[in-house]
Amino acid sequence: MIVREIRAANYRSLRSIRFPTGPLTVFVGANGVGKTNLYRVLKLLQAAAAGTLSRELATEGGMQSAVWAGRRRAGQPVRIVLAADFGDHSYEVAVGVPSPGGPGAFPLEPHIKEETLLFHHGGRTTKLLERRGPSVIARAAEEGRVEVSRELLASETALGAFDEPQRFPELHALRRTMLDWRFYHSLRTDADSALRRPCLAVTSPTMASDGSNLAAVFATLVHIRGDTVDLDRAIEDAFPGATLDVPLPGREASFGMVLPEHPKRVFEASELSDGTLRYLALAGALLALRLPAFVALNEPESSLHPDLLEPLARLIAKAAERTQIWLVTHSERLAAALAKYGQVQPRSVFKREGETWIEGLKAIGRFEEDE
Repeated sequence: MIVREIRAANYRSLRSIRFPTGPLTVFVGANGVGKTNLYRVLKLLQAAAAGTLSRELATEGGMQSAVWAGRRRAGQPVRIVLAADFGDHSYEVAVGVPSPGGPGAFPLEPHIKEETLLFHHGGRTTKLLERRGPSVIARAAEEGRVEVSRELLASETALGAFDEPQRFPELHALRRTMLDWRFYHSLRTDADSALRRPCLAVTSPTMASDGSNLAAVFATLVHIRGDTVDLDRAIEDAFPGATLDVPLPGREASFGMVLPEHPKRVFEASELSDGTLRYLALAGALLALRLPAFVALNEPESSLHPDLLEPLARLIAKAAERTQIWLVTHSERLAAALAKYGQVQPRSVFKREGETWIEGLKAIGRFEEDE
């Protein structure tokens, strides 16, 4: 299920916005224009699939911090709306504050108000899931529309609560796809970073969001798959003459680098520079044996030397042949390199009257050149 369009309303600086997405979507802009809010919409949608949406919003400071701070129509209820279109399917969730005196929620916690999952086919639309408050109706494989008797709390999403793949196969498929998304924005490279330590030697086809299994990802490519052509090319592209050293794991997997100026010495992960280690982590995320359905990168250029931006762009463009990638950056140089190697038009993000907007985006949710 490829993400075709994203919609959001009343979330932080996103008053009301909808825009198409492709195999590689690149947003570029200065600090403070709301690029990260676009990225966070995807993270919140995944949280809805996991059943942790209310908790995610609470960690942001709750509804009073997450909701659009600008003017609203008089009497308009406080609602954050998040939605994704997958072509044949579309999912939407609306979050608000508890009704005064309403049961099942603390006074200030985010409260799931509505959810829908639609299936679009042959010009018709079928509701696979409809939730209004505590009432949930879903379409079962053999029973048709049924009222689902679940004791959902006001803070729980219906999508996150469905765990019957045989009875509700389409809901299960969408939820599983969304849970497979990976968000690589917290790849720490400090002295205590998981990237710098060996990890358990367990076959790892996909890199964890924090990079904690990076060594196992490399070992899987080298010793299980036996194919490191793309990985070797990415390292040579960034660090000419250097090679990645991945010993056969015992109980733990590890890696290091052999640099051309010291050909007889292996520099362990704990010794590598922040920029080198971050590039290797991005290579592990993007060249792993099995890529997730969707990869989101938030400012991947952080800590990288400017000379690494073109190799990074080529690495990202190569990965976009295998999965869908969403990238947010404030580096014009990286955006230009992605335009060159990824054959994609980076979208400039800016603010107008406090509202995040995308250059060339029309109110109907299409870009000017697409009209």
